Amino acid sequence: MIGGVLAALGAGLLWGLVFITPLLLPDYPGVVLSFGRYLAFGLIALIPAWFDRRRILSLSKTDWHSALKLAAVGNIIYYAALASAIQLADAPLPTMLIGTLPVMIAVFANWSPHHPSESIAWKKLVLPLLLIFCGIMLVNSEELRHLDGRRSISDYLKGAGLALIAVAAWTWYPIMNSRYLKNNPQIQSGTWATAQGLATLPLALCGFLLYGLVQTMRPTPVYDFPFGSNPGKFIVGMLILGLLASWLGTLLWNRASQKLATSLSGQLIVFETLAALLYAFILRQTVPAPQILLGVLLLCLGVAFALRGFQSKQE
Repeated sequence: MIGGVLAALGAGLLWGLVFITPLLLPDYPGVVLSFGRYLAFGLIALIPAWFDRRRILSLSKTDWHSALKLAAVGNIIYYAALASAIQLADAPLPTMLIGTLPVMIAVFANWSPHHPSESIAWKKLVLPLLLIFCGIMLVNSEELRHLDGRRSISDYLKGAGLALIAVAAWTWYPIMNSRYLKNNPQIQSGTWATAQGLATLPLALCGFLLYGLVQTMRPTPVYDFPFGSNPGKFIVGMLILGLLASWLGTLLWNRASQKLATSLSGQLIVFETLAALLYAFILRQTVPAPQILLGVLLLCLGVAFALRGFQSKQE
């Protein structure tokens, strides 16, 4: 369990980077950031794929079909929706909605567990989920004060809608990814991360080229295809996300998914929220308000109670 929790923590710290990237590259559409990130992920995955080619070649057609579905939903659709939501509605509102993921995943995973061993009595989940939910609401109610007021109601509604699409995509992804890995224990976590990168590569490449074609057909393109107004910053940012947030983050999450029950690992996505908050405050160069610190304390307590509940079940 300790190894699984540490792997989930590492994944959360790396995934937190994806929340500040749209703010660092505000002139880049969300779909471009998504295609760019996963194009980099796919290209980077070619390197470990070569060294792990024996295991990669042993994957079946069913494995590749599953990797393609997981890549499309959990990678491209999720991040395109999230990045667009952040740019439309600013970071706090989408972060508040995305912050409900630990509760959503834990509830859905425990509601219909794939294996009886993954389920846990609801009475053991109520307190951790309540603490996590209250912590998320405290943190994000304070964060909503940072809305800049420059956006229209229409932008906020569109941003909220896209954030809900991201929530749906990432509620589905970890549950299905965890189930597939548990059903196929012969697949190593690193091999599966690389396979998802390879599956993402053609999707991201085709999407990026199609977006560029659409831009060239417009009388007044909204984006300077292919690398935008700041090519160096864009390329470096995408490579960082592709290597750290995508390949290494997916590898660590796969390891956590293999070691932990889905309803527990779902709650550990709270590490992503905490990391995103940490990076946001570093970017703002401000100190968290007392309300946010209280919310973080509740989040940590919720995770601690969740771990205790699952540990007592194993014993």
